[in-house]
Formats: sequence, C-alpha cells, structure tokens
Amino acid sequence: MKGWIILALLCGALYYLYTETDKLDAPIAKTEEMVQKIENKMGSMTGTQIIKIDQKRTKARKDILERLSAPEVEEFNKIPLTEDGIADFKDSYCGTKSPEHPIFSRDNLFYICDNL
Repeated sequence: MKGWIILALLCGALYYLYTETDKLDAPIAKTEEMVQKIENKMGSMTGTQIIKIDQKRTKARKDILERLSAPEVEEFNKIPLTEDGIADFKDSYCGTKSPEHPIFSRDNLFYICDNL
C-alpha cells in the first residue's frame, strides 16, 4: 500500500511541476530536440536517400540503354547496378590507363563511365 501512495505522490509532484511551473520546460525541450534528431537520422537511414539514388540510377540506366547496340545492351545488363558493382566496373574500364572494353564502343564506354 505504501508503494502506491509514494507513486501517487510522485505523479502528483510531476504533474504540478509540469503544469504550474517552468522547471521542466528545459528538460522537455532537450528531450524533444533529441527525439527529433533521432527521427531525422532514422528517416535518412531508412529509405529517403536510397530512393533518390535508385531513381537516379534508373534514369541513368534508361538513358544509357537508349544509346547501346544489342550486344552492348546484353553486356551492360551483366553489370550489377550496386555501389560495389559500379565501382568495380569503373575501376576496370573508366580510368585514363584502363583497357578498352571488348564489347562497348569507345564513345559508349565514356558515356557509361560518365553517367553511372
């Protein structure tokens, strides 16, 4: 029974501090600010940026495919459009000292390297 009385007194004291004084305003504001920062981080980590990147890649892929011949399209579809896949392709074929690609024409290879 004593536990309930102590809990009721604590709740009453918190209610009084919250409604009748400004003692809890600063801690509440800090807490709300922290919650907002966490929500912003979670929002950026859970999809907003990824969706934008995917849309950009989809548009770039469409633009690239419009230029390519049938054998080049087949070869382009073998490139995984992930961060690692694009980085590997660029490392292999997009540098100044990179070898010629056996399928892509020189102009199309430059276009792919510029747009991926």
